[in-house]
Amino acid sequence: MKSVLSSPYSLVLPCSRCFTRNISRRAFAGSMPGSTVEKASSERTAELLESLAEIRARVKASSPADKAVTLVAVSKIKPASDILACYEDGQLDFGENYVQELEEKAHILPADIRWHFIGTFQSNKAKILASIPNLFCVQTIGLEQALSSDRSPLRVLIQVNTSGEGSKSGIPPLSSSSNLEISELVQLAKHIVKDCPRLQLEGLMTIGALELSLTASETEKNADFERLKETRTLLEQHLAQNFPGDNRKWGEEKSGKLLLSMGMSSDFEAALKAGGDIVRVGTGIFGQDQKRPDE
Repeated sequence: MKSVLSSPYSLVLPCSRCFTRNISRRAFAGSMPGSTVEKASSERTAELLESLAEIRARVKASSPADKAVTLVAVSKIKPASDILACYEDGQLDFGENYVQELEEKAHILPADIRWHFIGTFQSNKAKILASIPNLFCVQTIGLEQALSSDRSPLRVLIQVNTSGEGSKSGIPPLSSSSNLEISELVQLAKHIVKDCPRLQLEGLMTIGALELSLTASETEKNADFERLKETRTLLEQHLAQNFPGDNRKWGEEKSGKLLLSMGMSSDFEAALKAGGDIVRVGTGIFGQDQKRPDE
C-alpha cells in the first residue's frame, strides 16, 4: 500500500540504510546538542547563508503579505555543520528522508530544531522516529503505521499522488466525481481523526510532476497543485459533515483548514502562488545532492 502521510512540521520515515552508518552510535550517546558538531568553514557558511537569503526572499515575494509560510530546508545527506550554519541564521525547520540519519542529527544538533520526516516509511523504524523529542511532523506514513503511533500529539500530512505517476507514492486525489465514502484518502483521514488520538491530521502533501514544473508559465496553473487544492476542499467538507462540533482533530485549530505542503526547489514559487502553506527546498539552499556512500 503506497498511501502516506506528510507535513511542514511533519514526519517522514527513511530507509534502513544510512550514510553515517560508519560512525559509532556510542559517539552520540549522551552527547549534548551541538557538542560534537564541527562548524562549517567560513566559505561554506557564506555560501549557505547567501542561498538561504535568496530562497527566503523568493518565498516572501511569492506569498501574500499576511500569510505565514513554512520553509522546510531539506537537509538529507548534508552534514550537521550545514544545518547548524542555517540554524544559527534563524532557520528552524529541516526535512530528512532517512530515519537513522535523522536520529543521529537530532542527537547532536540544537533541541529546538523542528524536524520534518519526508522519506519512505518502514514500520520497523517507527519506534526510532517516535523517540526523537523534537520531531515536529510526519509527511509520509501509511495507514497501518498510523494505527500503531505512540507519539502524542504528532502532526501528520497525507501524501497525495496528484500526477498519477507510478514512480511516486501517495493516495489518489479526490474530484467532484469521486465517491468519497469509499475513497482511500477519505477512509485514511477518517481513521486518523476517529481512531488515532495521538495523531493530528495537519494537511495534505504532494510531489508534482517535474515536467509540469519546468514547462509551466507565469499565467498557466499547475494542474497538480490545483488537484491538491480541490482534494483539500472536498476532504474538509466531508470531515466537517461527519465530525461536527468543537472536538475537531484536523487542520488549523481555529479555522479547520488543512495545510498544503507542495513545491520544491524547482517549483516552490508556483506552489506558493497557488496557495501552498509549506514548501520543501533542498538543492536551492544546500546545493546538489551527492549519493550516499552505501548506495
